[in-house]
Amino acid sequence: MTVSSHIPASTRPVVMGTNGMVSTGSVLASQAGAGVLADGGNAFDAAVAVCFVLGVVESYMTGPGGTGVAVYTLAGESRPRAIDFSGRVPKATDRSLLTNENLDLGILAPLVPGNVAGWLALHERHGSLGLGRLLQPAIDYAENGFPITYQNSAVFAEHAGRILPYPDAATLFLDRSGRALAPGTRMRWPQLGTSMRLIADQGRDAFYTGAIAEEIVRTSEEMGGILTAEDLATYEPEFQDCLKIDYRGYQIYAPPLPSGGFQSLAHLKLMEQFAPGELAFSTADTVHALIEAAKLSITDRIAYAGDPDVVDVPLDGLLSGAYAGSQRQRLNMAAAGAVAGETYDSERPDDPLAAGRPLDYDAGHTTHLEVADREGNVISMTITLGHYFGCCVLAGGTGIFLNNMMRMGDLHPDAPGAIAPGRRPVHAMGSTQVFRDGRFILSLGMPGGWAILQRNVQILVNLLDFGLDVQQAIEAPQFRLYVGRDVHIEERLPLQTRRELEARGHEISWLEPWSMRVSGAHAIHLDPESGVYSTGCDVRREGLAIGI
Repeated sequence: MTVSSHIPASTRPVVMGTNGMVSTGSVLASQAGAGVLADGGNAFDAAVAVCFVLGVVESYMTGPGGTGVAVYTLAGESRPRAIDFSGRVPKATDRSLLTNENLDLGILAPLVPGNVAGWLALHERHGSLGLGRLLQPAIDYAENGFPITYQNSAVFAEHAGRILPYPDAATLFLDRSGRALAPGTRMRWPQLGTSMRLIADQGRDAFYTGAIAEEIVRTSEEMGGILTAEDLATYEPEFQDCLKIDYRGYQIYAPPLPSGGFQSLAHLKLMEQFAPGELAFSTADTVHALIEAAKLSITDRIAYAGDPDVVDVPLDGLLSGAYAGSQRQRLNMAAAGAVAGETYDSERPDDPLAAGRPLDYDAGHTTHLEVADREGNVISMTITLGHYFGCCVLAGGTGIFLNNMMRMGDLHPDAPGAIAPGRRPVHAMGSTQVFRDGRFILSLGMPGGWAILQRNVQILVNLLDFGLDVQQAIEAPQFRLYVGRDVHIEERLPLQTRRELEARGHEISWLEPWSMRVSGAHAIHLDPESGVYSTGCDVRREGLAIGI
């Protein structure tokens, strides 16, 4: 494809290294991971340290009470693997008692937390350093304090109304007058530090059968919840084989269901139907094609995706070149089509423009990390509580927020992703890794709810088709689809492109130049000949990339 003169200079340099790389949404977390690598730990050790630090300093986005998924490549292997720890619906769930409201806030909203099981399963299988060393940075920040950043304070202020009804949470992040803690405030969280010490000493047993589990179950029972000791004790993460497509000579991998990552792969196969030279960076044709292809891929994900234990999803067809060719015939390059939304709605009318409630299911409040080491191990992990502060319930005296990821499931009994006891709701966490001729070259991931699956494709097209470097590809103007012809786009697109998109019928809301609404990506590129890592880190959040 054609590279355009519209490519802007990036605001940050590409970070490079030969002995390892860490890129996260927090300066403190990136430093913790880099410290582990410097001490001789591998990528999996560093990822565990990063996860626990993020659970302290970005506790409104992730923590031990959350869920996640990872894609990772072992040094010398020719394809990546995945691990799903996205949680399960509690076995005592009764869908008739659930509403959109209590799936968002309160004790009925959590899935069985998977984060601790997933992090420690990776460590047990591939790590090298002891848990005491890996959890020490997080314990230090929880017990001795960490600074509230400007982003932290802004989130606390924006969502103060969400946590005010939950006094245990409100007293942590708001002052006595209900205002957000100011930037630079030193926050201490000894209860969370104590929980992390238990995990460091006792491993997963502390969380799933020990003292922490007892507090989670006690809190659930006192508040009328459905999480039980059996749910926790029987939870296991799942190691998986990744899905794969070929794209213009590259092999691109994503996690399988219950991740919705196949949406990104199907979207890419559709973009592959455009001949080289047919599209160029930031032109109206390119942005329009990306938007319209996303709509077709979103529609298929809603129609077919469910827990693979109970739903047979036609992935071979959805990811085939022949199907992508037929989808290309449906893509109108002259006018914007309408999409029904981001989630299933059995009651939508024939005109999809009027359907859907996407902001109810945004769930874009996740965080992400990328880590590579000198041996060539690379891990891409997305972890979340769901909405900001999860369901806003702290588990007893543990300092641990419980997630509200039940909201990713569907209340409609006919939906393929219908909520049912023991099921895994389909989620948007879906990192990608790219190989060429069986050799690793790129790992990419981000937070952002359903926007993840859209933005993966935008960044990969920038990298693989238009030749941008990792930082340029991440910083380039991005879009996010909602309902009908509604699309939110960062305003940095060229004026002519903006005018042409509006002329084709896109109902555009122009976002600020650097919007958290479209996510906060991280990527690691490896030159297989020189062995040099290059890393991009999104300016839309307070992240940092560190090369070793």
